Amino acid sequence: MIIPRLFLFISFFSLVLCNEKFNSHVLPRPLILETTQLRELDNEVQLQCTSWRFGVEANNLNPWKTIPLECAEYVKDYMLGRAYRLDLERVSNEAGIYAKSLELSGDGKDIWVFDVDDTLLSHLPYYADHGYGLEIFDPAEFNRWVDKALAPAIEPSLKLYKEVMGLGFKVFLLTGRSESQRSMTEENLINAGFQNWEKLILRGSEDHAKLATVFKSDKRSEMVKEGYRILGNSGDQWSDLLGSFMSNRSFKLPNPMYFIV
Repeated sequence: MIIPRLFLFISFFSLVLCNEKFNSHVLPRPLILETTQLRELDNEVQLQCTSWRFGVEANNLNPWKTIPLECAEYVKDYMLGRAYRLDLERVSNEAGIYAKSLELSGDGKDIWVFDVDDTLLSHLPYYADHGYGLEIFDPAEFNRWVDKALAPAIEPSLKLYKEVMGLGFKVFLLTGRSESQRSMTEENLINAGFQNWEKLILRGSEDHAKLATVFKSDKRSEMVKEGYRILGNSGDQWSDLLGSFMSNRSFKLPNPMYFIV
């Protein structure tokens, strides 16, 4: 917790600079906070931010635009730490177990749908420069990052991707990116190790006004009308998974940095 310690320093520094003789008995009250009290403040922030992240992942929060200010360090530590990697591995492993439990028809119509951004490709390098969700999302700035085609693979998702393809699933990639970003999206995916997908579906000009949930529901509807069976779906946003024509089973990857409706 940075703020209380900073306040203590400022309080002490202000006293030193004044003309009064230093007297330990008249120090500002914050300076004599016990270490245990500071620890309790740190623990409270940790608990509050953990509770907030649980609300995010359980889809219990109302739509939000930025992470809470007091959770900035918490989200950063989570995204860069072991917990995020373990959570990703957990999702991938459970999805793999489910995929292996299915008996595919063999007619080429059993499919697994993957979102792209922060499901297959990681945008941590971008969000590291933008407060891990503390800043309001800037579409133009983000698109400049996307155009570089440098996003690394999320390794547990790459593992799952290869597993489901090896089992005989056709893979459909369904992303909210614009059709104008097709070439750099394909380049980034291939360079990150994702190959041989069946379809890469992006937003056409007629889709840009649609909410993500509506857009992805519409595209899943088209898949079903073409005779495909959506047996699995992986995404980092609930809007990747919910709506109509949902998968038989869906797998939510963790992402406390942003929320898409």
